[in-house]
Amino acid sequence: MALSFSLPPRFEPGTIESKWYDAWMAQDVFRAERDIKKKPYTIMMPPPNVTGVLHLGHALQDTLMDALTRVKRMQGFNALWLPGTDHAGIATQAVVEKKIFAEEKLTREDMGREKFLERVWQWKEEHGNTILNQLRGLGAGCDWSRTRFTLDEGLSRAVREAFVRMYDKGLIYRGARIVNWDCTLRTAVSDDEIEMIPEKGMLAFIKYPIKDQPGKFIEVATTRPETMFGDTAVAVHPGDERYSELIGQSVLLPLIHREIPVIADDTVDPKFGTGAVKVTPGHDPADFARGQKANLPTLIVLNQDGTLNELAGFEYNGLDRFKARKKVLADLESQGLLVRVEEHEHNVPQSDRSKTIIEPLVSEQWFVKMREIVGPALEAYQNEELKFYPERWGRIYETWLRNVEDWCISRQLWWGHRIPVYYDEDNTPAASVDPITVHPKTGKKIVRQDDDVLDTWFSSALWPFSTLGWPDQTADLDYYYPTDVLVTDRGIIYLWVARMVIQGYLLTGKKPFGDVFIHATVLDEYGKRMSKSVGNGIDPLDMIRMYGVDSFRFS
Repeated sequence: MALSFSLPPRFEPGTIESKWYDAWMAQDVFRAERDIKKKPYTIMMPPPNVTGVLHLGHALQDTLMDALTRVKRMQGFNALWLPGTDHAGIATQAVVEKKIFAEEKLTREDMGREKFLERVWQWKEEHGNTILNQLRGLGAGCDWSRTRFTLDEGLSRAVREAFVRMYDKGLIYRGARIVNWDCTLRTAVSDDEIEMIPEKGMLAFIKYPIKDQPGKFIEVATTRPETMFGDTAVAVHPGDERYSELIGQSVLLPLIHREIPVIADDTVDPKFGTGAVKVTPGHDPADFARGQKANLPTLIVLNQDGTLNELAGFEYNGLDRFKARKKVLADLESQGLLVRVEEHEHNVPQSDRSKTIIEPLVSEQWFVKMREIVGPALEAYQNEELKFYPERWGRIYETWLRNVEDWCISRQLWWGHRIPVYYDEDNTPAASVDPITVHPKTGKKIVRQDDDVLDTWFSSALWPFSTLGWPDQTADLDYYYPTDVLVTDRGIIYLWVARMVIQGYLLTGKKPFGDVFIHATVLDEYGKRMSKSVGNGIDPLDMIRMYGVDSFRFS
């Protein structure tokens, strides 16, 4: 008897793919258990943000990791591909804050810390695993039973332990340094959270009257006249003959008539502007360094929200920085102190979260003394114990390590790992893995915990070993660590890769992985990096629905 049935007009991969993936899951094909008879092969998934959705970059990266893991599994290795997500401090807090304000017209300050964090956790439980579910649809062969989240209690304890160990060794300190300040989110942000955007700005040429020499001035060029109230000197190059006689003399700060010195500094470019620059240590990285060298005072003239404070004087106190810029220029012109304003194209830093212009600002923050701990990470690369593929990306790693600066690890947020430092009645700090009520040295009552949270990259730097149970010496840590290979993007070589190697050596005495594979960047038809915010991306799930997982992965 002939069988009669109809074939669909085209291949329908979804039904077949889901059938086989469900079968693999039912048979625990991807599950990894310790087996001393087998050699381990370990890959840690770079944890995507809980706010994230699958894009072509994830698809490429995870396809590569999946292929490596499957091949090693077929070769007889005990292959572990461990998945997880990152709490993504600023990104997640910004999403939830925006949602609450849009729906309830409440700010986080209106709600208070505890209630706001309850809402963030609620949002995370509802939306935080979207990207992991999408990766299942991509066919990712992870051991899903080991899925980790950077705010899980085990990983959080690892973060506190790492902080306390480093603090007790004198590697973490609190001090005032220049940071990238987001005036909208009101927090310090890391370099990876800003982008340089071209701006058609202006360059203002301003007269600074020379003290006791009526009618004589030194002309200074600046792109940020609103910060002049924080000037503590005017600097010129020591070899610039135009100003040699003025070095050591004083000028009067326009509008508020405060006396400041003229100093020599060999970092001044005689060809920029007039060759004389205002020195504002509180609001410019180069000026902060000049101020430290010349022992100048540091004045902060901006509030955390980007308005000017009382140091700017009554007329400017409370004004938004950009409105203050216009008023300062108008007032300078009315007093005959504004020479001219020229158009000036330059790049300005913008927060990739709030889209506000970043303000360089001296702020009391927590820092890591990076130069004291980079040695083993640098030696590992030089001795070829750590290899990059392609090799050229290793030079980015090496260059950063050789020129590393202290790392600002504190953020003025509520979502994240709260800094484990406690203060007694006299504001004496003590670091502790667990909450304390009495200061261990002074014996006085603890009255508060530090309000700040840690930079997301601090917890991410512990990912290769915190996910395996560190600081406990677990059987998984003994067996699966160090891991074998890291597959990641070139954009986070120094933000994440280098810091993992540094922390690996510092806290475990071992490198976290031996090979680093930097995959290609997915570009659009015009050669530009695909980006959700730009709108030039392709949704990989659309491609999967049209062509199937295998076709998409092979492409």
